[in-house]
Amino acid sequence: SDPVHNVCLELATVGDLKLCERPQNYAMAPHATLNIRANIKVSSTETGIIYGNIIYDVGPAPSNSANIGDGSSMVILSDVHIDIMDYITPAECSQLQYRSMWAEFEWENKVAVNTTITDPVKYLRHVVACTNMKCLTPIDDQDTSECGFLAANLYAKSIFGEDALVNVSIERQRDGVLSGNLRIRSKTQGIALSLGDKITLKQKVTE
Repeated sequence: SDPVHNVCLELATVGDLKLCERPQNYAMAPHATLNIRANIKVSSTETGIIYGNIIYDVGPAPSNSANIGDGSSMVILSDVHIDIMDYITPAECSQLQYRSMWAEFEWENKVAVNTTITDPVKYLRHVVACTNMKCLTPIDDQDTSECGFLAANLYAKSIFGEDALVNVSIERQRDGVLSGNLRIRSKTQGIALSLGDKITLKQKVTE
């Protein structure tokens, strides 16, 4: 039933995120509600985290209300994780352009195949769906029962103009388990690492 003052939303970011401006302090009457907006600039396709907390004072406002007192209370907010998939879309390019970018891009992240899926084509389709990428290699979905080895190139582009390439090489072992690697290449380290983390997290789960 007491008023609160010096209500302040504090934000901190990890990754290629930038807080445009710090939210101002507010005073609130008992049982009042308040919406606070903060703009954060995202400048590249990189997994980021936003941390936040709310600091406030309870009771009559001091004469200098701009200063937060030693007896301030704090509420720690849940972290907000920026998902790379929000910024990636499937894209087309020629095989010549793909090979040229593959030779040019210096950042590579290799992810080992680790899945319960036993069909190479089904695994490929699963990876394509999880990464919002375009499969540039023609794949026949009609007859996959005898498919023991599969290689394919995937391509996507971010809303920031970044290119992402993935080369998939899969082999089905005699016991039916899939093995192989997914090689991810990009011009920047962030998108290569973020895509690798996404594939590692999602490749075991069948949707």
